[in-house]
Amino acid sequence: MTGQVQFDSHVMLRLDEAVAVVNALTSGEARGRPFEAPSGDGLPGAIATALPFVRADGMDSDQAACLVRTAEELRRAFEAVSAGRPDDAVTTVNSLLLATGARPYLHRDPGEPVRLHFHGADDSPAVSAAASCATGLALALGGDLSDRLGVCRAARCDRVYVDTSRNAARQFCSTACQSRTKAAAFRARRQEGDS
Repeated sequence: MTGQVQFDSHVMLRLDEAVAVVNALTSGEARGRPFEAPSGDGLPGAIATALPFVRADGMDSDQAACLVRTAEELRRAFEAVSAGRPDDAVTTVNSLLLATGARPYLHRDPGEPVRLHFHGADDSPAVSAAASCATGLALALGGDLSDRLGVCRAARCDRVYVDTSRNAARQFCSTACQSRTKAAAFRARRQEGDS
């Protein structure tokens, strides 16, 4: 045991996808700099990077727009949890589950193990990804680990994360933001000492 919180691997994959979609497809700030979410010709590449198991090259503009809307809703859920408003997060995720028609089912491809899916077999890749991300957040919110969803607390960063640490102490989306924050605090202490 590594001391880290163990989400079910399938749930963790869905949560990782939700984090990747939010961080790639919503504008804001990232690691101290303004972040403009890709649009137009840059959107398929961003989707492919965030969701490597989804065929983004076959997505039309309506499907890409669906994923952008989903990312914005997922962000609202992360922000609500981070702000201590879990009921708002639940309302947002319930709306996403309803809009995507998320429903669990088991499927086996020939020669493969049985896999759990959260979307209809005939859903578009965008709706499938949206349903899976929403279900991942629903499973986290409906369990004992709902407080593990976070928004980076570094200055000028609003990227999201899932805290899998043992003591639920994570506050940053990345070690880069953690280091930036520690360096700024150190400089501020030094400057105070020099005054």
